[in-house]
Order: sequence, then C-alpha cells, then structure tokens
Amino acid sequence: SLTAPSSFESYASVRTALHLHRHRLSRITPCLYLSDGMAAGNAQLLAANRITTIINVSLELANMFHPGIDYLRIPVADTPTARISACFNSVADLIRSVGERGGRTLVHCAAGVSRSATVCIAYLMKHHAMSLASAHAWVRSCRPIIRPNNGFWRQLIHYEYLLFGINTVHMVHSPFGMIPDIYERENISMVHS
Repeated sequence: SLTAPSSFESYASVRTALHLHRHRLSRITPCLYLSDGMAAGNAQLLAANRITTIINVSLELANMFHPGIDYLRIPVADTPTARISACFNSVADLIRSVGERGGRTLVHCAAGVSRSATVCIAYLMKHHAMSLASAHAWVRSCRPIIRPNNGFWRQLIHYEYLLFGINTVHMVHSPFGMIPDIYERENISMVHS
C-alpha cells in the first residue's frame, strides 16, 4: 500500500525540491508519472521511463508528438474556477486501462504543480481507494513541489465525498485566505519563522 510522510518541509527545502524536481518525471505508481511540460517533451526521458501515453492537462501547451506514444489533451486553465473535476473519472479510468495493458502514463501541465497533480490525486482516490489526505501526501512525497490551487482542492474534497462519503481534508480560514487544513500547520510555521 502507498504511504507517505506526514511532515511538512521548510521554505528552503521546498525551494530545493523545486530545483530538483521541476524538469524531471516523478514516478507516482509503476504505471503513472507526473511532470512539467518541458520534461514531457524530452524524448530521452520518455523512452527511458517507457511512457506509452501522455495526458496534457493544460490550455497553453501544445502536444509534442513522439512516435509510439498516445496523446490526450485536457484543456484546463490553472485557475480556481476551472472545472478540472469534469475529467476526474475519465482520466482515472484511462490511466488504469493503460496500466492494465502494461503501459505507462505521464500526466503533465505547465509546471507539474497544480493541474497534473490534481488529476494524479483523483486517480489514486478512485483506483487505489486512497483518502484525499493520503493521496495528496503520497503524490507530494513523490514530487514535493505539488500545490493544487484552492479551487482544485474544493473539487478534490467534493470528489472524495462522492467516492467515499467522508472528507479527510477541509477548507479552513487562515491569514492567507481559505486553505486546505493540511496546509494550516505549514503556513503557521512560515508566519512564525
């Protein structure tokens, strides 16, 4: 089963993680990878990781077609009002079916931080029966720079309730506005440091 650390990184370690993870593929499961747009266009990285399907979750990036790779583009803006949840079920099912055929899926957006991470979290909830809190912690342990926007968090919270009838993450008030409660401790430590 997939488990992740519950500790929160300091600002300096997040900056280090950003440098280390930005342009590489982050392995989420044996059949699912997450990256930014630059890494998704790197033919050597794709071949080395045996990627067979690429899901581009962005409005601004065109697909860079490579032979032998299937492509799907989900045009979503990285804004809190974008309806990313409309693709949760279909994309999660596609990732699963690619894996069942022995393939590997790469999900990417521009930075590999918000949109693509949100889709990977939804997949883990639906097909690995992980809670939202656990799925987020797992993806973050694999790619520490992820940070879905607050609108995507609200949609993930709703999706978790639809799947399981419970919520393990809630939106709470903070000095920074509404945030997921899992960020509350992290933001408090940043204010006091």
